Amino acid sequence: MRQKGISLNIRPVNPEEEDIADDHVATSADTPMREDAFNMDDEEKIDLIEKHFREIMNILGLDLTDDSLNGTPRRVAKMYVKEVFSGLNPKNRPHARLFENKYNYDQMLVEKDITFYSHCEHHFVPIYGKVHVAYFSSGKVIGLSKINRIVQYFSKRPQVQERLTVQIGKEMQRVLQTEDVGVVIDANHMCVASRGVGDTNSKTGTAYFSGKFKDENIKREFLNYINSK
Repeated sequence: MRQKGISLNIRPVNPEEEDIADDHVATSADTPMREDAFNMDDEEKIDLIEKHFREIMNILGLDLTDDSLNGTPRRVAKMYVKEVFSGLNPKNRPHARLFENKYNYDQMLVEKDITFYSHCEHHFVPIYGKVHVAYFSSGKVIGLSKINRIVQYFSKRPQVQERLTVQIGKEMQRVLQTEDVGVVIDANHMCVASRGVGDTNSKTGTAYFSGKFKDENIKREFLNYINSK
């Protein structure tokens, strides 16, 4: 539950802007990947991650002969490749079929409170919260579940919230063939809550506004709707 509404003065993310003063701010909308990232298949990756994670557990002094711990390296490896980081692989990118806007709906469409789970790329601990997406049709519409799938695809990779916001916004523009897209993310960061400063109450908000959503009245309509119950 949000403790307070998302304000109009939320700082929009500019994908072209570089912020060299803060190394926690991404300078590219693309997830940093090596060119050979997919030379290995998933099973090879799982085998290697299992081996290395077993070594990490050994270094920590854990007894891997224990029934509860023995299968953990394999479980973690499969989880990384098949689940929580599956969005790194472009073959998992959702195919979004478009439909003609036969009903001539020309107002804002909003899907709010899309739950997402991601992982901070700095500490590999969870980021989780809500994504709110809106767009104006340029003649095509998309199935609502595909918006959720787009959010999940980009969430399932090591992330920073700024980059995630831009990636969802740009993908919505690409898929829907429209500039008129708004994205707001309201998230909890376990790297803040469970370590370091240990602040369990703070939330982070980011926004991506393009096309009509740069108009203050349109932006206000969007934010008012997502803040309503």
